[in-house]
This record gives sequence, C-alpha cells and structure tokens, in this order.
Amino acid sequence: MLKFQPPGFGHKVINTFLGSMVYYTQISEPWDISKIEELPPLLFLHNFGGGASSYEWSKVYPAFANQYRILAPDLIGWGESDHPVRDYQIQDYLATISEFINQTCNQPVTVVASSLTAAFTIRLAIAEPDLFKDLFLVSPSGFDDFGQGAGRRLPLSVINMPFLDNLIYGLGAENEVAVSNFLRSFLFAKPELLTQEMVEAYLTSAQKSNAKFSALAFLRGDLYFDLSLYIQQLKIPTVFFWGEEAQFTNIELGRRLASLNKNVIRDFQEIANTGILPHLETPEVVIGLLYKYL
Repeated sequence: MLKFQPPGFGHKVINTFLGSMVYYTQISEPWDISKIEELPPLLFLHNFGGGASSYEWSKVYPAFANQYRILAPDLIGWGESDHPVRDYQIQDYLATISEFINQTCNQPVTVVASSLTAAFTIRLAIAEPDLFKDLFLVSPSGFDDFGQGAGRRLPLSVINMPFLDNLIYGLGAENEVAVSNFLRSFLFAKPELLTQEMVEAYLTSAQKSNAKFSALAFLRGDLYFDLSLYIQQLKIPTVFFWGEEAQFTNIELGRRLASLNKNVIRDFQEIANTGILPHLETPEVVIGLLYKYL
C-alpha cells in the first residue's frame, strides 16, 4: 500500500496480541523529521468494510504533518497489517487500538476516526479516558443504534453458508467492478469524485490473504452494537462530522446520538453533498473543519 501513500510517508510496525499492525507516519522530506517525536500525536482510524485501510485518510493527514506526528494504522485484519484467521469480535479492536496507542503515544492522543471505528473509539475512551485528549468523529455508529440495525446487507443464513462466504467476498470485494460500484453507489454522494486510485487502493487491500475474515465479521454484524447505550458515559471532548447524504447511518441518527451527551459533544458539523466518506469525497472541507477545532 506504500504506493498509495503521500510523499514523505512510510510505514512502521508494532506488535499486538493479534499480530503485527502496520502504520504510516512521516519518515522523510518534505517533512522535518528531526523533532518528530516532540510533536503531539494525531491518530487517524479508518472505517470497516471490504478493502478498508488507512488509505481512507491519506488525502487529509498530510495537511497536519508539520504540526503533529501522524499515526495512520491499518487495523488488524485490514490493509497491510496481519490478517489472523478468526471470528473477529468488538473486544479484538478495543484491545488492539489500546495497544497501539500505548505503544506509540507518550501523551493523551487526539483521534480522528470514522463510522464503526469511531464508535469503538468512544467505547475505548469511556474505558480508558487517560489515553485521549479529544475526538473528531465522522458518522460514528455502532450499526445497531437505538436497536435499529443499519449495516447488514445479506441474511446471516446466506453469509454463513459453507463456501458461499468465499463467493460473496470474491464477487463483492475482490474484483474491480464490484469495488467501484460499491464505492459509487453506497459510500459516495457524488460518484464522479471517485478516482481510479481510490478503487485500486480498496481493491489492493481487499485482495490481501485472509482479508475476508474481518470483512465478513463486519458484514455478518458480529461487530455491531448500540452506541446509544454508551455515549452518555463519554467525557472526552468530541466533535461529530456527518455527511448529509450518508447511507446506512443517516444524519438524523447522528443528531439523535449527539443529543444524548450535549455537554461533551461540543459541535455537530454537517458536510453537504457528501456520503459516509467526506474525507475522501471532499478532503479539503474536512481539513478545513479539523483546522477550525485543532
């Protein structure tokens, strides 16, 4: 995935209880890396779904590379990180994200995260608040919020049928046409903004050995939960960003979640003409909004 990284960014690796986690950070010009360890950490966490990886944030994080030490990991089961063969559970991600922060940050971290991973970040910030400084979350959702499932696209009986899971993943995530159609139809509000590079980055990630296990855990709903049951416990200052045309998790859901903890969720920013990935569709807008709060 290095070919999809911005100039001056390279990968490093930490070890977690589930294997190696690759992350991207400044390693060379045009960034001044002589004092990189002195910069405050800024952590970007990607969404889930076939082909997901840290590439999702690669159009945004270079804008902050002079002021922050950028940390953009591929989570376990995704991108260039290890893909253990297992039935992934929520606790797997809470634990490995915690391990990542503890190994890479010597001070509370600012986190920028999206969708289900943003919801995991809320849960982790409740459990381990000392790890976090503030949160900037794009469409955070547990995909079962207020008891209303949002993400499962196929019946469990189909997804779990022997050999059919391979077919589902192969047809839905491992070929270019399917990846392009999914991004255009479901993740982008303006499909004309989708580039060939984006399609190739998602396809490259989806084709990694054993990539299906994390993706199918997401598709089955194994990682879903009701965020509304947790969000009132959050005490870390937080801002929500929400694409006005986001599918699966619409903006009314976002407003309803934010209203549960108005003292901590200090702002709710709607982003017009974008879907669930405004940071890929209109990265310049997301950059501007992040600068407003950072």
